[in-house]
Amino acid sequence: MRSTFIFLSFSALLFGIFFSVFQTKETGVANALDKQPETAGDTSKLYTPDDLEATLWAEAPMFNNPTNLDVDAKGRIWITEAVNYRDFNTKPAERLSHKQKGDRVVILEDTNGDGKADNSKVFVEDTLLTAPLGIAVIGNQVIVSCAPNLLIYTDDNGDDKPDRREVFLTGFGGFDHDHSLHSLVAGPDGLWYFNTGNAGPHVVKDKRGWMLRSGSLYTGGTPYNKKNEGNMKSDDGRIWVGGLALRINPDGTGLKVMGHNFRNSYEVCMDSYGNRWQNDNDDQVITCRTSYLPENGNAGYFSSDGTRYWQADRRPGQDIFTAHWHQEDPGVMPAGNNTGAGSPTGIMFYEGDALGAKYRGTLLSCEAGRNVIFSYQPVKNGAGFDLRRNDLLSSFPQASERYEWFETDTDTRKWFRPSDIVAGTDGALYVADWYDPIVGGHAMKDQKGYGRIFRITPKNKKLASPKFDFTTTEGLIEVLKNPAVNVRAVAFDALKKRGETAIGPVKALLKSENPYHAARAIWLLAQLGEEGKAEVEELLTSPDALTRLNAYRALRVVNADILSYAKMLAADPDPAVRAEVAVSLRDLPFESSKEITRELLKRYEGKDPWLLEAIGSGSEKKEEQVYAMVNEIYPGEAQDWHAQRANLAWRLHPATAINDLKTRAGSTIVAINERKKALTAIAFIHDKRAAMAILELSKSKLSDVSSTALWWLNFRKTNDWSDLLDWKKHEETTTAPVSQKMLTLKKSLSDNNKPLSTRISAAKQMAIDPVGGDILIEMRVQGRLPDTIAKSVSDLIFKNPNQNVRTVGSQFFPRNGKVMKVDFINRMSASKDNGARLFMTNCAVCHRHGESGGEIGPDLTAIHEKFDKTSLLDAIINPSASIVFGYEAYSITTKKGESFFGFLLSDGNNVVLKDGTGLKHVIKAVDIKKREKLPNSFMPEPTSLGLDEQALADITGYLLSFKK
Repeated sequence: MRSTFIFLSFSALLFGIFFSVFQTKETGVANALDKQPETAGDTSKLYTPDDLEATLWAEAPMFNNPTNLDVDAKGRIWITEAVNYRDFNTKPAERLSHKQKGDRVVILEDTNGDGKADNSKVFVEDTLLTAPLGIAVIGNQVIVSCAPNLLIYTDDNGDDKPDRREVFLTGFGGFDHDHSLHSLVAGPDGLWYFNTGNAGPHVVKDKRGWMLRSGSLYTGGTPYNKKNEGNMKSDDGRIWVGGLALRINPDGTGLKVMGHNFRNSYEVCMDSYGNRWQNDNDDQVITCRTSYLPENGNAGYFSSDGTRYWQADRRPGQDIFTAHWHQEDPGVMPAGNNTGAGSPTGIMFYEGDALGAKYRGTLLSCEAGRNVIFSYQPVKNGAGFDLRRNDLLSSFPQASERYEWFETDTDTRKWFRPSDIVAGTDGALYVADWYDPIVGGHAMKDQKGYGRIFRITPKNKKLASPKFDFTTTEGLIEVLKNPAVNVRAVAFDALKKRGETAIGPVKALLKSENPYHAARAIWLLAQLGEEGKAEVEELLTSPDALTRLNAYRALRVVNADILSYAKMLAADPDPAVRAEVAVSLRDLPFESSKEITRELLKRYEGKDPWLLEAIGSGSEKKEEQVYAMVNEIYPGEAQDWHAQRANLAWRLHPATAINDLKTRAGSTIVAINERKKALTAIAFIHDKRAAMAILELSKSKLSDVSSTALWWLNFRKTNDWSDLLDWKKHEETTTAPVSQKMLTLKKSLSDNNKPLSTRISAAKQMAIDPVGGDILIEMRVQGRLPDTIAKSVSDLIFKNPNQNVRTVGSQFFPRNGKVMKVDFINRMSASKDNGARLFMTNCAVCHRHGESGGEIGPDLTAIHEKFDKTSLLDAIINPSASIVFGYEAYSITTKKGESFFGFLLSDGNNVVLKDGTGLKHVIKAVDIKKREKLPNSFMPEPTSLGLDEQALADITGYLLSFKK
């Protein structure tokens, strides 16, 4: 499956089926691909709202494999291609390739205004471009995102060829990887915003020498992504992890992290009020999301230091969505709209009028995995937003019911893979379609590099690109009103250079019928000298809350000293305004902002999670002082706390709150959910007193308290609290004695002087014993078990009573089953009832489906929304074809000679592996002699489980027919 923009999130989803990502085999799909030019122009299968229509605007061979697009002032569409995507997975002879010259940037144009592109030209083909994932055209600068570089091509003479190339920033991880550097966009403040995925490390220096250092324990996906680590500090002294949203001045200075800890948000976009929006993909089949991103937002994918996957941190009773995005951890932003299964890609915020009034203010999110573009009309809720999802464009009548329309494996409706969407200067929407039968997992199926661009317009209405005048103030004002984000950025900069002479025309926009025009004017006025700034200062008292918010944000850009403004708005009736004030205090000394903080605390009503997070963010490194004020403002016994005090104590969690939190956690008059919240707060305090408090609570007579506290003890001793207590004094340890019989057999097996038959006999006796099986695997890992002997016991290994032996054994022992063919099984009829029985017998120990099953692997309840039969069968039959990121199996050998096998959950002073039974093994890093990523999936091949072709047909039939 293909994975870059598109590829990004489905790569995880694909793992969803038994720890693997599929790669479709050469079956009927390939034959159908040969017919793509005849079917590609049929837009009757693209569904839009009744008042809109989608038409084919351009298609290959005018361009190939479009990953991202933008528009210039002439109304032309610019595209980045990714023809060279994943050369390590694809032989160049098998598909179209630009490998020798690099990938390209292509310009498309409709010269005669008939609503279809008729001209295509190559702007640049560069060896520095390998699967670029982003493009921004800002005047004569073309900014291309292609890890490790953010490149700027400058066309000085307007001949549509670059005269200069600059490596604007470099050091981003993720070369030829989905989870890497994504597109840049100009913000309404004149600054540049962009993001990068979690394929770090990202070690990037801006042009003033400020250094970003960000990473996590995530590696994998490509041969180039081998080394990464969490707990890296940037020059601001902070630990940023995972995917990042970044801001920088157009001159390359002022690099700043705006949000972090994503998995792989494909893009960040902004509305004209300065709100940031993004989508993100997941490790499961049910937890992708679209989110509002507040400043400093921690999106909650990894642990806060980047050393643990979310699976390591999942607490008893947490559903997958809550655990996946750490929604019950203090310091993590609300996750936003759960879009379920999928592979989210490009995103934009539409502020134009050409599509009709009801589409103004629409957030649009491409979902390549589901063949749809989702639309939202964000509704303000406190300091954040509610997001209700609809379909804007889909190749199926209802994207949410997509699985009902899987007619055949050659149904080309499934090949619509929207990678990006942008507003043209004409107000139309342009959609890039990667077009492929698969998506995700660092693979593609199309050998011809096909692709399409669709244009969305009002039905029966012709839209035309305007002719812009960049020479006059009036002309620039018109450009500033255009819906094309990066085009109006040119007007912003030109008007800014005109200074106070432009104040009158810009101020007139404040009365515009389109409120987004007024919002843009506020940002610009603040940068038009002292007189313009004074105009914005007056807007701080506007009766309109959005205007006040916009004005404060605009003044923050031009004024380092914002205390006078913050004092004015600390008591603002609007929570979003107060949240902005709270966040702006983050880097200010406590004493200078003390009274502002007090006012914010007094007006916190105890319910708004966005406002609570803003207060916590603004209180960073000042938690003790802020909590002292909380005690003054909300006094009372711990058992009697109201929501304000309880939530603030949880979010700030200073050491001085330990005793109160302990009292609250152990109180019978406090509700269970509040006791749990108090325990969580203590568990996030790095202090010996916190560990001792949890230790005492583990002995509580309240079963919910003791069990939760015990879980926290066992968890924290492997990470944040490992150095706080002598844990051997506080736990009873039992070690199962190694069977003397197995040790005797091992000695016989290892004696090269004994006959081969004797050694094989010893190995066979060991292979049917749980301890003996472990010893055989350990010997195999260490190269001390010959192939001949390993082959002789492989059938017995897969009958071992210990599940972990059977699972891990599949990595090291030959499987003697027959070859199964996807296309043959695909034609077999299926018994769903028998499939359900077989699933519960063979698969449910690891996977949940509906209300039953285990949680070692991902939840497969919604797998039918993503996979067709061919794809699902391939994932089961060939589980090691393309193992997804984060779920590679590891073997660790200690200095004592012990061997452990499993998924890497945590990597730091203690390394945590989860084995095939779900058991977690904690190994001190200093005790590790050897660590190795294993080549195969942990999922046994069907033959080793005794499953034949009919069994696989039944299982897939059951999974694909399921409706919860």
